[in-house]
Amino acid sequence: MSEVFSSPLFGLALSIFAFESGVWINKKAKNPIANPLVIAMIIVISVLLLFNIPLESYEKGSSIINMFLLPVTSVLALSIYRQRKILMQAFFPIVLGTFAGAVAALTSILVMCRLMGLDQQVIGSLLSKSVTTPIAIAITQQFGGVPALTVASTLISGVGGNLLAPFLAKMFGIKDPVAHGVGIGACSHALGTSKALQIGELEGAMSSISLSFSAIWTVLLAPLFF
Repeated sequence: MSEVFSSPLFGLALSIFAFESGVWINKKAKNPIANPLVIAMIIVISVLLLFNIPLESYEKGSSIINMFLLPVTSVLALSIYRQRKILMQAFFPIVLGTFAGAVAALTSILVMCRLMGLDQQVIGSLLSKSVTTPIAIAITQQFGGVPALTVASTLISGVGGNLLAPFLAKMFGIKDPVAHGVGIGACSHALGTSKALQIGELEGAMSSISLSFSAIWTVLLAPLFF
């Protein structure tokens, strides 16, 4: 049995099974709280704990999935291309909006870390929580932070945006699809963008371009906050 668990195919198969199970449960529950990604994480963790499987064995297969993070992110350019006319009309508001979002994200992290007395290594690990994972990890490595902590924080912000985006739009009366998409992409990167694409193609396109600009702003501004 240990040979099965140590195979790279085990981690890959478990990840696919867990996510597909999450999608099935989400469709049956018809509730945004039943998020497929959250359900998948619960299933994976439960299986690893139940069968006492080392995390290293699972990571051999999951690393294959991680390899596709950057290509999948670049695929978002398709929705941007389809909405390029609207993008050009709202280009400067998007640039300014993502700048404000990056400043707000960096400031909130720095202030909260200072108030809680956290050290520089933790601050360096959390500053990039609102950008997509590959870029966030690169920023963390530049500051000597902990990549695992960065992944956890980006996952929390992404899942939070994925779950709360529709509710927050209603709460604050956001009806403009451009503003809605920019808000989602600026704070919850690719996971939030997946929800934006479900809401509408325009929201998804704006979230995709916002994700890219937010990453650029964070790369430029993070050293000043660190």
